[in-house]
Amino acid sequence: MAHSSPQVFSGITTEQFAKLTAKAQAAGIDLNGNSGKASKFGVEIAWNYAPETKELTLQCLSTPFFVKPADVDAKIKALVTESLG
Repeated sequence: MAHSSPQVFSGITTEQFAKLTAKAQAAGIDLNGNSGKASKFGVEIAWNYAPETKELTLQCLSTPFFVKPADVDAKIKALVTESLG
């Protein structure tokens, strides 16, 4: 059960955040609201979106022993980057 450092993404509009939220919910991850925690398959993440500064912070809080936090971080970064494009 390990965690990683927070990843901060700047310039995220409310529309882009809504798109990311919809993607997460479609994958069965309950991102609801501007901040909170969610888990699936033993991976727990926390998020905080500040619409006034357009800053999104995502952090992997825990993983099962067979999943590396760095792998979760890479997937988060890829999904956010893909959604912004």
